[in-house]
Amino acid sequence: MQEKLEQLRSLEEKAKKGGGVQRIERQHAKKKLTARERIDLLIDPGTFEEIGMFVEHRSHDFNMEKEIYLGDGVVTGYGLVNGRLVYVFAQDFTVFGGSLSETHAEKICKIMDMAMKNGAPVIGLNDSGGARIQEGVRSLGGYADIFYRNTLASGVVPQISAIMGPCAGGAVYSPAITDFTIMVEQTSYMFVTGPNVVKTVTNEEVSSEDLGGAQTHASKSGVTHLTSANDLDCIQQLKRLLSYMPQNCRSKAPKLEYALANELRDKLNEIIPNSANQPYDIKEIIEELTDEESFYEIHKDYAENIVVGFARMAGRSIGIVANQPYSLAGVLDVNSSKKAARFVRFCDCFNIPLLVLVDVPGFLPGTDQEWNGIITNGAKLLFAFSEATVPRISVIVRKAYGGAYDVMNSKHIGADLNFAWPKAEIAVMGAKGASEIIFKNEIKNAEDPIQKLQEKEQEYSDKFAHPYRAASRGFVDEVIEPKYTREKLIKGFAMLENKVDSLPFKKHSNIPL
Repeated sequence: MQEKLEQLRSLEEKAKKGGGVQRIERQHAKKKLTARERIDLLIDPGTFEEIGMFVEHRSHDFNMEKEIYLGDGVVTGYGLVNGRLVYVFAQDFTVFGGSLSETHAEKICKIMDMAMKNGAPVIGLNDSGGARIQEGVRSLGGYADIFYRNTLASGVVPQISAIMGPCAGGAVYSPAITDFTIMVEQTSYMFVTGPNVVKTVTNEEVSSEDLGGAQTHASKSGVTHLTSANDLDCIQQLKRLLSYMPQNCRSKAPKLEYALANELRDKLNEIIPNSANQPYDIKEIIEELTDEESFYEIHKDYAENIVVGFARMAGRSIGIVANQPYSLAGVLDVNSSKKAARFVRFCDCFNIPLLVLVDVPGFLPGTDQEWNGIITNGAKLLFAFSEATVPRISVIVRKAYGGAYDVMNSKHIGADLNFAWPKAEIAVMGAKGASEIIFKNEIKNAEDPIQKLQEKEQEYSDKFAHPYRAASRGFVDEVIEPKYTREKLIKGFAMLENKVDSLPFKKHSNIPL
């Protein structure tokens, strides 16, 4: 028996060394941690249980049978993160560059199947050179097996991808299907075709960083939701992100202990400028409304004219969607509509209530927007809110003009509670533009057209540029003094905690993709 135990321990030690000491040192020289070091940081001490430690590849082509590494380039298993069950895989770049083989894929698929059966999140720590070319179609089939499970798991359990090294070619589509992607700055990149192929096909010269680095995908493509300075920061952000989510679609996010106190926020009475066209930072309002230091912004550098993120309200996890007057006056455009729609759908998948802060002058006009599909992309956000069955509360803090009023979680598309601040303006368009249309002839024929326009503008404002007409029709449930907003929201979300709603029977909806 002792001999057998020694053999077991020897194999375990061999597996834990991955590609060997020299390759581990090279990984560290690149300021990257190994797969096992990353798991040790992520999983609560003493809780990780590895699955598939002794798996080997089955390839005999190109002398591959002479290179055998236990685990075959990926560490898989389950453990606890802050006391909650998660499933995790971490690709090991020290073994064949973390390349994906048939057996490598089978290990990942196994834990994804377990995650769906047992209702717990899946976290992928990606660091791979791509498909193992020595295996040909078997490695490609392995990717497809993973993509299929990503799709089946979507909306069942949260899926988070951390890109902690290269992720190229077909490998990028698994993170793209998952709910959130975090990239490490300077050491990670994602692209379908690399710089060499781009140069050959298009004659463009571009670096890996510019083509598919963390900042590129955070600000230009929107592929990544978060960036991190290094591996440690990435793991810390993974943990924080998980803290706002439930285990699966049948449960609710953990509620932190919170003792109600004085929930009035006097500063809210002063944030909105007197001028309807003067910008301000919507994040100031978010910080006043939410629990202290609880706001966690998602997609911070992409489509900055809308702000999305998680926060807590009296200990409850909520999702926030807010127009940002500091950027493009807070208009809705192609990118902001896609960004917000994706976030709304995630929150609805996993029972996270939604708070919507509205200050929107409309949709961004122009040929660029029209030719790039503002119609169908704006419809994505409309569709996402209309389909959402989680508790939904809107606060119109200033402008809500035109079709954008409808889209931003209006009462007409199923919002549960709609509040407005006294300065709110709910109308088809601004007073000046409306007056120029309605009173066109009067203004044109007046002795002083400028004075007449000002008179008619004031007349229109008196009739429509306030929240009371909407309130009189029940489209706004209550006009409230800003400082009481947090108190109202806490009570509102508490009241809606056990909300039950359902959509008409269907196989699935057909969102305008």
